[in-house]
Amino acid sequence: MNQHRIARIEGSAGARRHFRFFDYLMAAFVAILLLSNLIGAAKLTTVWGYTFGAGILFFPVSYVLGDVLTEVYGYAHARRCVWVGFFALLFMAFMSFVVVAMPPSDGWGCASSGDPRFAEIVAKTSAGAVCQTAYDSVFGSTWRIVIASVLAFWAGEFVNSFVLARMKVWTGGKYLFTRTWGSTIFGQAVDSALFYPIAFLGTWETTDVIHVMWTNWALKVIWEIVLTPVTYAVVGFLKRQEGVDVFDTDIDFSPFAAVDEA
Repeated sequence: MNQHRIARIEGSAGARRHFRFFDYLMAAFVAILLLSNLIGAAKLTTVWGYTFGAGILFFPVSYVLGDVLTEVYGYAHARRCVWVGFFALLFMAFMSFVVVAMPPSDGWGCASSGDPRFAEIVAKTSAGAVCQTAYDSVFGSTWRIVIASVLAFWAGEFVNSFVLARMKVWTGGKYLFTRTWGSTIFGQAVDSALFYPIAFLGTWETTDVIHVMWTNWALKVIWEIVLTPVTYAVVGFLKRQEGVDVFDTDIDFSPFAAVDEA
């Protein structure tokens, strides 16, 4: 039973500590972040009369992982994950720009070039030209979407982690759901308020931007609430395995602070 004894430690001690499962959580966090922004960010979908951004289905999982990282490992470790995700997003944007900008081979075939609906266009141009158009529509995010994604993620995640860490101290580590819900309400509000206007205002109708912005915020919060039992289970498991519970009472909450030392 000793391996399940959980000791309270301060944030500075947690910042210097090596944790068994932290690297796996960080890898999952960054992977979900990149895939959500690469695949789902720019697509609008309508299901049962409701219009929303398709990325809403998976992106909130990164916020749940952000909650878990802050709750279990402390703000300093969560801050490290945010910066890793930030630079991963920048590299993804750079790689997408370079690959999309490269000229396509005329013989490059894809699903679009083989579609009978595009046969006339293929005959007038080339299979590669048609595939390039489809490829660009999927991976060729505009500079606005790139900037919006990076800024919204960076600001939203830091707000999310800060609110959760401070609420954990205020509540004495009790009532986990209050801080996971509260941090998501504020963090996702910042995320949505930055991303949609920066990315789409002037491209989409203003009413669509506002509608999708608040709808996605509401759906993300609902996702957080629905996944609360999962969050409790994961947090409980990780705290038992790591043997500590981190309270950020002595942490510098600046996003630019170095590793905290006592």
